[in-house]
Amino acid sequence: MMVDENSFVRRVLIYRLGSLGDTIVALPSLHLVERAFPRAERRLLTNFPVQRKAAAAQTILDGSGLVDGYFSYTVGVRHLNKLLNLRNAIRAWQPDVLVYLTRGRGIRIAKRDAMFFRSCGINRLVGVPFTQDMQCHRLHAATQQLEAEASRLARCIAELGDARLDDPASWDLRITEAENRAAQVVLEPAGKRPIIAISVGTKMQAKDWGVENWGNLLAAMAALYPGFALVLSGAREESAASERAAEGWRNAPGSGPVVNLCGFLTPRESAAVFQRARFFVGHDSGPMHMAAAVQTPCVAIFSARNIPAVWYPYGEQHKVIYHHVDCAGCGLETCTIQKKKCLTTITIDEVLSCVKLIAPPTLTLLRA
Repeated sequence: MMVDENSFVRRVLIYRLGSLGDTIVALPSLHLVERAFPRAERRLLTNFPVQRKAAAAQTILDGSGLVDGYFSYTVGVRHLNKLLNLRNAIRAWQPDVLVYLTRGRGIRIAKRDAMFFRSCGINRLVGVPFTQDMQCHRLHAATQQLEAEASRLARCIAELGDARLDDPASWDLRITEAENRAAQVVLEPAGKRPIIAISVGTKMQAKDWGVENWGNLLAAMAALYPGFALVLSGAREESAASERAAEGWRNAPGSGPVVNLCGFLTPRESAAVFQRARFFVGHDSGPMHMAAAVQTPCVAIFSARNIPAVWYPYGEQHKVIYHHVDCAGCGLETCTIQKKKCLTTITIDEVLSCVKLIAPPTLTLLRA
């Protein structure tokens, strides 16, 4: 009789850094960890957000049941006492297994991390990317595109089973009744109108398409989708820019109401709002990944700071606008020399064409 060694595991430490988008793309792997260790207590080792606007992993996962607790630390900490305190806290908890779900940062760092976790008393390490293949995103021969980060993570921990990336249940945030009620309350100004969700904010100047572009796009969308309500989402600091962009919608004849929710909802309540939207339009951002996770079709406007495909919203129902330029993959957070040419060359008509593809106005109006 074969014995399942996972059934004896009592505590699992999951290592994943990042904020909203990074947490969302790890959802299928987190669901897989839950299936592999259903009786174990699972805690997430993660970082405190680097930027104030960034949502911590706890605000996304609390209530999902995918993790039971957290260890947090500041990325880049080199103070010996702080590292010892973190190690001692983990060691005192006595995890049986580590599941490594962090981005590939080089084999040397992977080996360093493995040494640290073994010093915490963890003997079984799953998914540590000791090879270049595990560090990097594979190229699909058929599409000539790199695999998504969600796919790379799932591949690295494949010894635990199939992450079922194409199953919507693998992206389930398990929105609670309370979070659904919160979404219903804030959407009351929209009445019974169908809604379009928009997020014009971004943490990086290099990803910002510009308020003027957004305003012109929303003016055109208001004409295409009369009788719809526009819902703005994002951090509180993005409220004013969202309002300026929404003027394009408001000034269009016959446009529906605008509901500005920037800063009023938790990330999970925002997901409950996105779940009710006919479609979502936004930058390469955490809200975009969240809308995709709740299976809402997305139109995503990408800069070329990252190589294509890796961070696209997962699923065939989405449309991505990404312009290949000679400086693609720069990784810049602020672009001044090239003046964001990868973004400034994206036109209103180009985005509008993608919107029409995922939500044909005539068919959408018939469903309204």
